[in-house]
Amino acid sequence: MTRSDRYLLDNQQSEAGRRFDAFATLFDPATFRHIEGLGIEPGWRCWEVGAGGTSVVSWLAAKVGPTGEVVATDIDTSLLVPLAHPPVDVRVHDVGAEEPPGEGFDLVHARLVLVHVPDRERALRSMIQALRPGGRLLIEDADPALQPLLCPDEHGPEQQLANRLRQGFRTLLAERGADLSYGRKLPRLLREAGLREVEADAYFPVTSPACTALEAATVRQIRDRLVAAGLATDEEIDQHLTAVETGHMDLATAPMISAWGKKA
Repeated sequence: MTRSDRYLLDNQQSEAGRRFDAFATLFDPATFRHIEGLGIEPGWRCWEVGAGGTSVVSWLAAKVGPTGEVVATDIDTSLLVPLAHPPVDVRVHDVGAEEPPGEGFDLVHARLVLVHVPDRERALRSMIQALRPGGRLLIEDADPALQPLLCPDEHGPEQQLANRLRQGFRTLLAERGADLSYGRKLPRLLREAGLREVEADAYFPVTSPACTALEAATVRQIRDRLVAAGLATDEEIDQHLTAVETGHMDLATAPMISAWGKKA
């Protein structure tokens, strides 16, 4: 299996941009609030791990200004290339297999990344290694096992089908080494790694247009894999997408758990 094949959701697919737009709408406010709380200011050096889309990188660049630096890494940087000018440094990098792209960072941040990385223990060590003493680490990751349903209010056949397809998605993730209960472990893992002042919270959108857009893009992106694995038929997927895009179902996401701490 190649490095990119390990990851179910490929940045090269046309739906990836729509997924990143939905993530930005759903999760950027919480992410930016956390980073503001960590004291970001002009001149900071930041490493955005598994950046994927552009919204967080662009926001960080505006915050650190011309005297700062944002190193944005991913195994696929195709969506990041337009940002590759100071203060942004875009690099192809696998956080679970390679040494960090520098050291002395004031902030290292990863969102919805480590849950997908097979060697997430190495990745976490690498991120902490890259921090300066007193530097801040912010990890935000999903916990699909904590809330596995796409439709928490499963009151009819459309919602039942939606939840069965979500279970299929989780099966595909687990087959690729995703830890579906990773988010809840983050506070403990940060403490065990020696970080100080560890805190955490969770964000759980229950229904919004962005949840609908995210589901439609995700199902389109993985439909061939769902069918090939015998987890759904083309007819069921078409039925589900029609129900999703009518906008009358309440679609949720897995909780995103944010944990942060300071390097000693």
